[in-house]
Amino acid sequence: MVINKALLAAVTLATIMIIMARPSAQASVYITNHLSKRILIVHCRSKDDDLGAHAVAVGATIHWSFGPNMFGRTLFWCKLAVEDKRIHFVAYEKRIRTYGNWFVCDDGVYGTPNHRPAFLKAAWKQRP
Repeated sequence: MVINKALLAAVTLATIMIIMARPSAQASVYITNHLSKRILIVHCRSKDDDLGAHAVAVGATIHWSFGPNMFGRTLFWCKLAVEDKRIHFVAYEKRIRTYGNWFVCDDGVYGTPNHRPAFLKAAWKQRP
């Protein structure tokens, strides 16, 4: 049996494209305000989506879900503000497995990506 290499390559490429075109699993980001008696301003965005600024009460959580880019290039970054302090951090980046739950505390943002122990992602900085 003679196999046409061009036909085999075309079928293989078409199969790969069909698999990659399937909707990917939804990803989610959660940011919870654990500040002492202060409202948190959260503004997150990606290259394609600006989620706007939101006031998050103490103990409350802001959450969003999305379908990550099939090539692993989805990136969401956030600006957090409270009184005269601010934090900028990457809240989701599939390529380097930065995602999960974020807890905003008096000393900074803590993350628990992939159900690992919490770590300090970013500390507060004074606004210029």
